[in-house]
Formats: sequence, structure tokens, C-alpha cells
Amino acid sequence: MSADKRFWETTPLNEMSREQWESLCDGCALCCLHKLEDEDSGDVYYTDVHCRYMDTSNCQCTVYQDRQTYVPHCVWLTPEQASEFHWLPETCGYRLVAEGKPLKEWHPLISGDAESVHRADISLRGKGVADNLVNEEDWEDHIIWKA
Repeated sequence: MSADKRFWETTPLNEMSREQWESLCDGCALCCLHKLEDEDSGDVYYTDVHCRYMDTSNCQCTVYQDRQTYVPHCVWLTPEQASEFHWLPETCGYRLVAEGKPLKEWHPLISGDAESVHRADISLRGKGVADNLVNEEDWEDHIIWKA
């Protein structure tokens, strides 16, 4: 692999181009799962409830460019937030790079194949339930892991 393809190992997050930054996303869509935070401990719990705009057949947001219009609390990840990425899945490319860890072998930047994240069964593809189908007060019943 050429040095250019390993930009994430040599370029500080805040110096990455928008294209480089966006390519750190592995396409798993796990960040689109709703999370619950314990107010006392600060612990974050992932549910299997995802944003209603997530197309789980391809792990793409159907309103990506306008997502904050439709979902005002949707988080738009930026390099400046890297110190706060502890809530992202441990497999997330953004979190791994921010923590100085290597990307996983199935990450598209390593494998060269956008489908590798799905074959590794890391993604949301075909999983979960849309948030408009579950009452918010029932989300606690849908907890699947602690961040």
C-alpha cells in the first residue's frame, strides 16, 4: 500500500481534507443507532433502534445532506470532536484513528472493498428497528451493548 493510501497514519485529523476525513467512515452505520446515557454514571448504552432515515439495506442515510434539518440532534462528526469519540463503537474508523489505533482489516481503506464491513458482519445492514416504530420510552428494552 502506498504512503498516500495510509494518510490516516501520517496526517493529523485536523489537517485532513474533507475527502480524507469522510473516508475514515467504514460505512457500518452503527453511529445511527440511538444511544441512552445513564445520567448518574455517564455510561452510554447502544440500542438496536436506528434513525428512521437509515436505509439498512445499504447503510446509507436517505437524507444525509439535510439530516440536521430532519433530525436536529443528529451529530455531524468533525475532527475537532475527536476527544469526545468514546461513545462511538470501538470498531469505528474515526474513533480508532483519533485514539492512534490501526484500522480494522475489514475497513474499506485497508481492504479496498466497501462491502468488506458488511461481510465482516460489523454493519447495521439488515438489522435493527426504525425509531418511528418503537416508542421512545421502550428504547431501554432495546439495549444491545454498553459503549
